[in-house]
Amino acid sequence: MSKFIQIHFLTSYPPANLNRDDMGRPKSAKMGGVDRLRVSSQSLKRSWRTSDLFKSAMAGHIGTRTKELGHEVYLRLTEAQVKPKDAKSWAQAIAGVFGKLKSEDKTNPEKNEDLKIEQLCHISPEEWTAVLALVGILVVEKRAPTDDELKLLRHSETAVDIALFGRMLASSPLYNVDAACQVSHAISVHPVVIEDDYFTAVDDLNKGIDDVGAAHIGESGFASALFYTYICIDKSLLVENLGNDFELANKAIGALIETAAKVAPEGKQNSFASRARASYIRVEKGDAQPRSLSVAFLKPVTGNNYGEDAIRILEKTVTNLEKVYGIEGLQTKTLDAFKGEGTLVDLLKFAQE
Repeated sequence: MSKFIQIHFLTSYPPANLNRDDMGRPKSAKMGGVDRLRVSSQSLKRSWRTSDLFKSAMAGHIGTRTKELGHEVYLRLTEAQVKPKDAKSWAQAIAGVFGKLKSEDKTNPEKNEDLKIEQLCHISPEEWTAVLALVGILVVEKRAPTDDELKLLRHSETAVDIALFGRMLASSPLYNVDAACQVSHAISVHPVVIEDDYFTAVDDLNKGIDDVGAAHIGESGFASALFYTYICIDKSLLVENLGNDFELANKAIGALIETAAKVAPEGKQNSFASRARASYIRVEKGDAQPRSLSVAFLKPVTGNNYGEDAIRILEKTVTNLEKVYGIEGLQTKTLDAFKGEGTLVDLLKFAQE
């Protein structure tokens, strides 16, 4: 079994605002002395993890990332006619297992802020099952949970998103999970200039008798780019995280690669419809120390053929790295939509073998 699976993507997006900064403008970064468009790895992972494609492929094997566990338990208890005071106390005991709870908002205690976990917690399917089973017992027996019953944390062996992207529980480090997958920030392979889209909205019922102006005026930043994205999967760690279930690990690898190839970040999609699929994918597997190929684009791509030029530069970089470091025995398969070469089916089969 190859220890590492590395996947390199080139994906072109038309005018878009896929991932916004604190000012609502597309995120950017300076690389090679020029401004590049950027999509954060956090944005990419959430888009993939919550997509219909990934959820359908990995149904029953996906965790839930939330602060709202206490609220969910509280609602289930009160719907079962448990007194609100008891329901709140029991829900706090259960939610507190997964992290420190927020303090009560004394200016508005009805908000039940003290049912929320301070930090987002990734809860596995096994843990959800244990929580719901305990709620059912408390409802039937009309009592508070015992200390033994509150041992709800599990070493999940089925949650592929936790196995891939990890989990940290500051108060219960024994149940932390080391991520088996690393995802780079997507970065444009060429310089970009972020532009402003000035737009107006018209009131359909305004006949223009007294006021012919727009009902709303605004502006939104946008840019288009060809992005390079890199994923590295430690397959041996993924298999270990999934309880040595090779079949589930391979299924997770296939689902992740297909989703990364097809699913775009959700930012401003209603405004730009900037959905795209990867035009080039390079999958490498072997035991050699992983390396990103972002250095290929340290010098920005210029000219009028970004796609084919970027592929040529990337593949030349691989050749040059092999010259100076020696051939490292990586097995490789590619998909090139510009030339119509390779298929996603073959690529996934190769990655999973």
